[in-house]
Amino acid sequence: MTILSAFVQANYSSPQPTINMPWKKMGLTPEQATAHVLSRFSFGATPGQIKAVAGAGLEKWLEQQLDGNQPDDEVSRRLSGYDALALSNETIVNTYLNAGQVIRIAAKNNLLDKDSIKNLDKPEYREQVKKLMGEQGLKPQQELQRQLINQKIIRAAYGQNQLQELLTDFWFNHFNVSLTKGQSQQFVLTYERDAIRPNVLGNFENLLEATAKHPAMLEYLDNAKSVSNDNDMSRKQNNNAFAKIARKRMEAMADDSTKPGAKLLEQTLKAKKTQGLNENYAREIMELHTLGVDGGYTQQDVTEVAKALTGWGVAPMYKDGPGMKLMERAGPAALARRGYVTEGDFLFRADRHNENAKTILGKNFPANGGYQEGMQVLEMLASHPSTAKFICTKLAARFVADTPPAELVNKMSDAYLKSKGNIKTVLITMVNNPAFWDTKSIREKVKSPFEFAISAIRATNADVQQPFQIYNWCTRMGQRFYYYQAPTGFPDRASYWINTGSLLNRMNFGLAFATEKIPGVKLNLAALNDNHEPESAEAALAIYSKLLLPERNQDDNIRRLTAMVRDVNLEQKITEAAEKTTVPNTDMAGASQDDMMMETGPKKRAQKANQNAALGKKNLPMTTLYVAGNVNTVSKVAGIIIASP
Repeated sequence: MTILSAFVQANYSSPQPTINMPWKKMGLTPEQATAHVLSRFSFGATPGQIKAVAGAGLEKWLEQQLDGNQPDDEVSRRLSGYDALALSNETIVNTYLNAGQVIRIAAKNNLLDKDSIKNLDKPEYREQVKKLMGEQGLKPQQELQRQLINQKIIRAAYGQNQLQELLTDFWFNHFNVSLTKGQSQQFVLTYERDAIRPNVLGNFENLLEATAKHPAMLEYLDNAKSVSNDNDMSRKQNNNAFAKIARKRMEAMADDSTKPGAKLLEQTLKAKKTQGLNENYAREIMELHTLGVDGGYTQQDVTEVAKALTGWGVAPMYKDGPGMKLMERAGPAALARRGYVTEGDFLFRADRHNENAKTILGKNFPANGGYQEGMQVLEMLASHPSTAKFICTKLAARFVADTPPAELVNKMSDAYLKSKGNIKTVLITMVNNPAFWDTKSIREKVKSPFEFAISAIRATNADVQQPFQIYNWCTRMGQRFYYYQAPTGFPDRASYWINTGSLLNRMNFGLAFATEKIPGVKLNLAALNDNHEPESAEAALAIYSKLLLPERNQDDNIRRLTAMVRDVNLEQKITEAAEKTTVPNTDMAGASQDDMMMETGPKKRAQKANQNAALGKKNLPMTTLYVAGNVNTVSKVAGIIIASP
């Protein structure tokens, strides 16, 4: 009966509303309405797409996007050589090693003393480690991160399930984790793949649970370290005579510096002594993920949520690690008897859980709630009215306006609560509302650097053969995605993205992109105009403004851009101005270069070093590679149009 009730509760929701967009009542043509929806629910229209979607029916296109199961043959083709994308966390952990694992491997193979890391910066040591890793089939984490970055660009630029990818970007930012956190680095790829992307159009509670249990989040916000000995099992273990003898033996070994591994053992014992309650995740799950900063919770609620989530951690995955060996030795049956719960890579340890009674947001949780106590907390947070308002405000800010109308947010919040957090229902409620179609909202949103770059690729049918180059330019324009250090994620407001430096870099990108000066980017601008050559720069502006900025006020576009088109020294002026202006440091700036993996000799070594710098944690000076490109009147005009706000 309990299982049946849980099933009904998890799957019940009110019927999904019918799509009934009021664009006609708001005075829009089918093409204008389509252009607006494509600007919000995709990364930008491709050539001819507005006319095609308007002809087939805008509602039909949106229904397909909400289903999120369109064939993606082009994405599959472009990702065919990316061997890390389908790997499990366990395989990644044992293949793409972190710094600590590399040191253990080196020590195991006598490349350095186990208790010393003084050799780490020596070139000969690095060469020996590189050779050893190659012999054992091990790979550097930079390669894993390169594949993560490239696949994001490919899916956004060439995917047919545009809304799914756009929401993947949105929800990843909402539940942000960062490659700057060493303990999370190996898990970010599967976090997006397994916790975010499959749940972006489902129920918010499922999304919340998936992120809460994923190793990337558990490590990023330190819940894997949040433990308690306030339970019977832990007290029995600590009072066990054999356990006391074992602890004394380990302490004696750690004190004897002549023993192999004494230093490592000392660090392990010290770490165990400092273990305890960690409130980082509890605070952020309430402030950033669900209720919002004004959601009605107190510091006491944060502490109690942290206690309810003690024991939530990551299952051991490293084959040579002690945790994996202990788990294998105990066996599943013994672990279950001890109250352990394993779901994939998630591990709940009853002997590290606070089993006392708790009160959270006025609700009493009786003692000995165990794993289910944490699950009940997630359900309570996901279904809370404050969560409905907070989540719907963020969605409306992303799809409608930086400051969305309160009436719209209220209607979306009602839909959220009635549908038990169904994201599709909330989005349909939003597009059915006149506020979505208000002339003040159309083209009100400023694109992030990533959205800006991807929309350029889509608008021109560009063939991006080196996606990492696009990442380099996004970084230069102020968005080093996957590396935003704070759990807030990137702010979603125009003022964050638009300043003198970023506008100049956007102009530089537009010109470099259209003139094919970015390595690995190929365009055929003539094909967009049926291979007809415009008679002049002014004619090119009129033609390509319609092609690249469809359903805009073309007279206004031409009036704004004519002076720049006529300026023969424009590119030089922009470059000089950009060099004098730096993009503000937002914890995401970093060096970048291209990833032409087929180059050889000194050039390849320089490029590889630059790529590693781009994937590193440090903020380094920005440099960007250019190639000769294809500079002509049409490409320069197209670059100006692409770069225009």
